[in-house]
Amino acid sequence: MKVTLIGAGPGDAELMTIKGWNRLKQADVVLYDRLVGEDIISMIPETVEKICVGKHAGKHPVSQEEIGSLLISKAKQGLNVVRLKGGDPFVFGRGGEELEILYENNIPFEVIPGVSSSIAAGVYAGIPLTHRDYSSSLHILTGHVKKNGQLDIDFKALAGFNGTLIILMGIAALENICTGFLEAGMDRQTPAAIIENATLKTQRKFIGTLETLFELSKQNNLVAPSVVIIGAVCALSEKLSTPLHRN
Repeated sequence: MKVTLIGAGPGDAELMTIKGWNRLKQADVVLYDRLVGEDIISMIPETVEKICVGKHAGKHPVSQEEIGSLLISKAKQGLNVVRLKGGDPFVFGRGGEELEILYENNIPFEVIPGVSSSIAAGVYAGIPLTHRDYSSSLHILTGHVKKNGQLDIDFKALAGFNGTLIILMGIAALENICTGFLEAGMDRQTPAAIIENATLKTQRKFIGTLETLFELSKQNNLVAPSVVIIGAVCALSEKLSTPLHRN
């Protein structure tokens, strides 16, 4: 009896770790998220029970409480349970919350990290998130809006942050995000980018500025999952994109 929490990476099946694949092969049941790549799901043996517990923005067909209950009940049946999450389970993946539930119920667990889309999106778009001439630090944020409709972003503090800002789950609130940084005094011409479906064959990349980014998203009908990157390093995208990563 054990639950293994595995980061499936940003979508490209080849970016999932060998250790993750090995544990996946040993599973009796897999609970997977919406953002786990279809190629990965298709390679799970047919004998394994597969349960989709994915969430969409504002739509949670399986609540977090139900997911916790499923993990506990399946594990107590003596099964090897895999909880498969897109990206890395500890980067805005609620992995910590799920492990706390397992700990409270005396269920052994293991965690295997995954490549976060916050990092992979920059690589696949030719954007080095750090660069000695442009940015010596980075900050990863969530653009997810709270139940009260407010963003949990300190725009004033981050507007003066001389580094790279990476925003996950921010496409729905992009107008408010851009406006918040502009009103906080960030330079309107700050290079910025949106990468939709990062690492997949359907990846699209758009480069603009903080001032133009929201209009770019509207004109091109960008949808989730999309990663927003704000910072001087975005200006390097065209120069550093490799043929493999070009759209």
